[in-house]
Amino acid sequence: MQEKNIDNSEKPDLVVPDISIVVPLLNEENSLNELFQQVHDALNSSGYSYEIIFVDDGSRDRSWEIIEELSLNNSWIKGVRLRRNYGKSDALQAGFEEVSGKYVITMDADLQDDPKEIPLMIQQLKNGADLVSGWKKKRHDPITKTIPSRFFNAVTRWVTGIKLHDFNCGLKAYKREVIDNIYLYGEMHRYVPLLAKWNGFDKIEEKVVQHHPRKYGKTKFGISRFLNGFLDLVTLLFINRYIQRPMHFFGLFGVLFLFVGVAINLYLAYLKIFLNEPLGNRPLLFLGLLLVMVGVQFFSIGFLGELLNRGVKKQKPNKAEKTGL
Repeated sequence: MQEKNIDNSEKPDLVVPDISIVVPLLNEENSLNELFQQVHDALNSSGYSYEIIFVDDGSRDRSWEIIEELSLNNSWIKGVRLRRNYGKSDALQAGFEEVSGKYVITMDADLQDDPKEIPLMIQQLKNGADLVSGWKKKRHDPITKTIPSRFFNAVTRWVTGIKLHDFNCGLKAYKREVIDNIYLYGEMHRYVPLLAKWNGFDKIEEKVVQHHPRKYGKTKFGISRFLNGFLDLVTLLFINRYIQRPMHFFGLFGVLFLFVGVAINLYLAYLKIFLNEPLGNRPLLFLGLLLVMVGVQFFSIGFLGELLNRGVKKQKPNKAEKTGL
């Protein structure tokens, strides 16, 4: 896909806004104009200046054309178009890289989030919170979505120790410093509170927010998102604990397997040397040899991980077409 650039030379220079609103979307052509009007109505009289950053995550409908039209008529609207559908985390990250406001809001484009909640969430940030997560206490979703979500949230609360009821809520408010210190990919958007906590932003609050029924189209997420979410949680926990010391994880298992394998082989050697017992048909011999080989492999992986840690450099993928909307 070729990059599309829009000439902004005739747009006036904008004052740095108080709030940057990042809206990731996929095939939401019917919702965008209405969402823009809702945000405008909710914030126009609030006293806050704001910008809206629409991130088109590879839509196949007219979503991008509508974003272009909105941008031409409203100087506080920006747009970023991804080359293909990368997922919500990558879309949010692309939007985060474009924000300029002191406070950052994320919300979905399907009209289920209510922009009227934004000023109240900003007030919580002003009162000392680093991050405010929405809680859809009364949800207008099918049971196939609400039941797995409750289970997912309960497990995540237990594992992370963060007492939030709704990690999946798309409506969240952040101080700018929070998003400047995290990087999203995969399905990590569900764990922004955890990433924030690990980076020292532990003042995490919650706000009950109004949730509206979906007005257009259908949800873009299936049941597989919960499995992916759990796998990403395991990945995050592993990375946080062992990314700087992989030998502590792989070396531990390596030493354990080596110890057991060597002990088995010494026992079998005693049987062969002193008691002259045959070993060729004993499964224990193969187990001992296997454990030694696996232990050496685990130890080698930990050693390679330590070497890679000293030479790796973070590289951010260039996925977005900077449109300059």
